[in-house]
Amino acid sequence: MSSDETNKNHLARRDHLSTHELAVWRSLLDTTADLRRRLGAVLQESEVTPADYEVLLALREANDHEMRSSDLAAAMNWERSRLSHHLGRMEKRSLIRRSDSASDNRAAIVSLTPEGASAFRRVSAPQLKAVKSIFADSLTAEQLDSLADILAAIRNHLDDLA
Repeated sequence: MSSDETNKNHLARRDHLSTHELAVWRSLLDTTADLRRRLGAVLQESEVTPADYEVLLALREANDHEMRSSDLAAAMNWERSRLSHHLGRMEKRSLIRRSDSASDNRAAIVSLTPEGASAFRRVSAPQLKAVKSIFADSLTAEQLDSLADILAAIRNHLDDLA
């Protein structure tokens, strides 16, 4: 068998997931789903959904606690229509406010309200405590560093694919 044929056979085999790769992938999916479920339960106790928290967090970190809705959708990796419907529900609960942009009449500005800021503060401590106990405490410092490296490698690969 020539060197080219060996390389082609190797590449053909690498187009498919190995049993080990598939098992690790499944474990990642199952583990992240369980983490999200457990952390979501902590939020639900405060009547803030995980989606609410994601919006509140993005707005809390934004300049002046507001963002264009299209920028918010991009930051959260949500479809604009999904975000629009969710923002409508949050607006009814006075967690956010939507207004027209002064500089672009096609854009909507999403702002954190005092009620939204209060809800965010109320849920942040229990949420961060749960992240610490459910996630961070399960890893050694070395494992956490390794995970950070692994996630950076995956993020870089995804960016290269884009």
